[in-house]
Amino acid sequence: MASELMRGARAGGPDDGAVGALAATFHGELIVQGDARYDRARRVWNGMVDKRPVIIARCTGVADVVAAVTFARDHGLLVAVRGGGHSVAGNAVCDDGIVIDLSGMKGVRVDPDAGTARARPGVTWGEFDRETQLFGLATTGGFVASTGIAGLTLGGGIGWLARKHGTTCDNLLSVDLVTASGEIMTASATEHPELFWGLRGGGGNFGIVTSFEYRLHPVGPTVLAGEVVHPFERAGDVLRCFRDQVASAPDELTVVAVISRAGTEPHLPERAHGRLIVTLRVCWAGDLHEGKRSLRPLRSFGKPLADLVGPMPYTVLQSADAPSGLQNYWKSSYLDALTDEAIDTAVAHASGMTSPLSSCYFEHLQGAIGRVGDGDTAFGHRDAAFDFNILSVWPDPATSAEHIGWSRDLWTAMQPFASGVYVNNLGAEGEDRVRAAYTPATYRRLVALKDEYDPANLFRHNQNIRPSAPAFLGGVRA
Repeated sequence: MASELMRGARAGGPDDGAVGALAATFHGELIVQGDARYDRARRVWNGMVDKRPVIIARCTGVADVVAAVTFARDHGLLVAVRGGGHSVAGNAVCDDGIVIDLSGMKGVRVDPDAGTARARPGVTWGEFDRETQLFGLATTGGFVASTGIAGLTLGGGIGWLARKHGTTCDNLLSVDLVTASGEIMTASATEHPELFWGLRGGGGNFGIVTSFEYRLHPVGPTVLAGEVVHPFERAGDVLRCFRDQVASAPDELTVVAVISRAGTEPHLPERAHGRLIVTLRVCWAGDLHEGKRSLRPLRSFGKPLADLVGPMPYTVLQSADAPSGLQNYWKSSYLDALTDEAIDTAVAHASGMTSPLSSCYFEHLQGAIGRVGDGDTAFGHRDAAFDFNILSVWPDPATSAEHIGWSRDLWTAMQPFASGVYVNNLGAEGEDRVRAAYTPATYRRLVALKDEYDPANLFRHNQNIRPSAPAFLGGVRA
């Protein structure tokens, strides 16, 4: 096995002896170029990403993570860290470096009496919710079941429960992590509290988290959820109704307004198939009778094409998925308000949507998200009212320019109304956009943490917080 690894890794980086030494102590799988598993192992969710690492290190436990970090540091390798591999930026894989793959590190342990759960970094939100809902408990998770808990948590974490229970990182109680120096640490409100502050919104800049401990809340098992679908011709009126109704919405209610193109779903009339629609997707996480009353104004507005709101298991709501392997290009910004001008601008540009798989949406925030102090976690822009997202999705790489152009044009047109960005929605957009995810004071604190825990910027293949002084790693400027 070691000799095969050496032959496969010769094309780049470490010499045969170094790779063999790693193989002799590593308990997981080491996959290199030429291995039959290589092409599958280097794929991530976004089909636009096509990168070729030197080594993919599939870890089984913390000792493997330490070994991989040490190997990367000693040999000046670029490091990509993979949890769920769902990031649109594709940072879970890299060219000519090492992928530290945590996707096989599974396991969720729920303590129903304490109302907590501890999970390993390879767990997805679908897997996490399945375990916690056995006890009628949940914490804020992502909208897509296959999203990994690790990346979403470290970047903040917005989902159906955020308005009622706060972001995912607001419900994080502690983490275990491996630092750039190979040290194993625990961070919490009482242990390394400044590091814990930075891990809640600062992404993977400070180490590799190997265990997450979350606070859980009673949720479900049944919630009131679903969607109300309107023709695109009424999009402006529907979005104004959405804006006006959510302005006084209880924390239990989350509404996302989506402009997309209808497929051939049987619940829609045939005349809507293939046409643009505007959909109000809702979740009421509270008393169902109260939820029906609260949702009445949204559901009674206009003449919808379909009203599919009803009681459903929380795990069904959380079972939504996004197909892997398609071309994905996203642009995103927060909005402090949803003005008439912003609505008219979005509707006008959305009418030129270039792919039947694309969409754009306004997600209502506030509630418990905004009641956490700006300095309490690194997650920023807590006063934002809406998260506006443009999701271009298409199958054929040859048509990429058309779809990317539509996304950029819509995003540019919406910038007069924008106020920062959610770091988990960023693609490969550069340092200025990373800075836009934080307040200036928060960014300075994050740089200070980077200087302390990763001054050589080993963990830089991410939405990177650069250390304040130039640093070198294996002869390469970080």
